[in-house]
Amino acid sequence: MTSRLLKFAVPLFMLALAACATPFKADVARFQALPAPSGQSFTVQARDTKLQGGLEFSQYARIVSQHLTELGYVQARDAKDATLLVTLDYRVDNGRERIRTTPGGGFGFGYPGYGFYRPYYGRYSRFGFRYGFYDPFMWGGGGFGGPEIDSYTIYTSDLEMEIERTGDGERVFEGRAKALSRDDNLTYLVPNLIEAMFTGFPGNNGETVRITVPPAPKN
Repeated sequence: MTSRLLKFAVPLFMLALAACATPFKADVARFQALPAPSGQSFTVQARDTKLQGGLEFSQYARIVSQHLTELGYVQARDAKDATLLVTLDYRVDNGRERIRTTPGGGFGFGYPGYGFYRPYYGRYSRFGFRYGFYDPFMWGGGGFGGPEIDSYTIYTSDLEMEIERTGDGERVFEGRAKALSRDDNLTYLVPNLIEAMFTGFPGNNGETVRITVPPAPKN
């Protein structure tokens, strides 16, 4: 009996692991009065001056610069000569525990780490954003019958980007991207938030959209 269960459990376990590579979803709000790109130069800086010049921030600034360059803007050789100032800020919270009880139990093999995954949908509202969250990491393992209790941590990350003209200080773009995730790793979150911010950039003024960023291709 045990060997037969394990025979079916291993493929299901591999299927569930594959499901972990889910698309990254973010809610993006953008307010903009950007003129069409015509060779305007730009520089990217951190809102938190302690991050400026750091290796981690420099990596994110390069991603932003690449997107702006592809759109037709030009990276200034000297920040003092830039006609546009791009300011970045990003963060992830300390997470909140989510608990879900399945009445009557679900189908599981009784072995830790094996079982069908089940979807979970949550709602969170802040700064006018509403989220729908799909959780592919809900595992069985309680066997047959009896309630199952699943506990996990969910994190909220956000990125803010502002662009202003250096000549008169007028703001021409404000954008915010927010997401829920099971991961609090900024090196994963920030590049995805930037990608969401530049999807359909600069967007419609005052519009909030749900952006889906596909998983990075495996090497």
